[in-house]
Amino acid sequence: MPVAVEPTSAPRTPRQRPAPRPAARRKPAGRAHGLWPYALIAPAVGGMLYLLVYPLVRAVLISFQDFRLRQLIAGEAEFVGFRNYRTLLADPRFWEVVRRTFLFMAINVVLIMVIATLVALMVERLRRVGRTVVLCSLVLAWAMPVVAATTVFQWLFHSEFGIVNWVLTSIGLDSFERYPWFANGTAAFAILVTLIVWQSVPFAAITLYSALTTVPLELYESARLDGAGAGRIFRSVTFPMLRPIFMLVFSLEVIWTFKAFVQIWVMTRGGPGDATTILPVYAVQTALSSQRYDLGSAASMITVVLMSGVLVLYFRQMFRQEDETR
Repeated sequence: MPVAVEPTSAPRTPRQRPAPRPAARRKPAGRAHGLWPYALIAPAVGGMLYLLVYPLVRAVLISFQDFRLRQLIAGEAEFVGFRNYRTLLADPRFWEVVRRTFLFMAINVVLIMVIATLVALMVERLRRVGRTVVLCSLVLAWAMPVVAATTVFQWLFHSEFGIVNWVLTSIGLDSFERYPWFANGTAAFAILVTLIVWQSVPFAAITLYSALTTVPLELYESARLDGAGAGRIFRSVTFPMLRPIFMLVFSLEVIWTFKAFVQIWVMTRGGPGDATTILPVYAVQTALSSQRYDLGSAASMITVVLMSGVLVLYFRQMFRQEDETR
């Protein structure tokens, strides 16, 4: 008797997934979309060009013209080439001002860098509370407006009501009773140096302290294990690690002291005599006292060239030392 065989179902084939569709290609950004970032920064660039570049170009142009009060009003000026520069370079007073400017810059920059480095090293070794107090004090001193700080120093050294004369006479120095500090050229110069250093040290110290926090502690521990003292550690570990920051702070302080005009103009206006007259003050005096705006612009351009020369020489020396140590 035949046996009925059940029909076997056909083997199931795996269900195939539909092939993924190709991703839609992005359309290339239009020209307007590509110019949008430039449009966003255009106001800032335009403001910078108007506030920085245009005055510089205008000053360079005036330095090559016969530009006095008449030309300022009428708007017509004659090109005279390098006559203004020859007039300045032939003036003995100009060279005396240049010498005083470099002396003023050297004293200020050396004092600022030394004191700021010592303050940064001190802050690094303080505990949290002491570090916070010192840093807050530095920030407050740095945030004081320049004119306000200059006015405070004027009152401190006032001949009749100044606290400095009062303190000196209180300890028995009767010769300082009503002493006219700003009538003495050396004293006025020293007061201005003190003011510039006091205003500049906070920024330099905070910057150097921030750089000190990035030095690995393992380097200090290895140096101490080798028997190195504090001075040797600073010369061999700290300073090489912070060399770029030192270069940056040094260049900023050179620029700061070279353009220290507001403090001198508010406090002494370059006096007594020419004891506190540096190049920026000399340029303003020349432009305003005799309406020789051409000579004032020429003096400003020489100031920029001299300041740039000092920075270039310093950077070349630093880079040469780096190449020798490698």
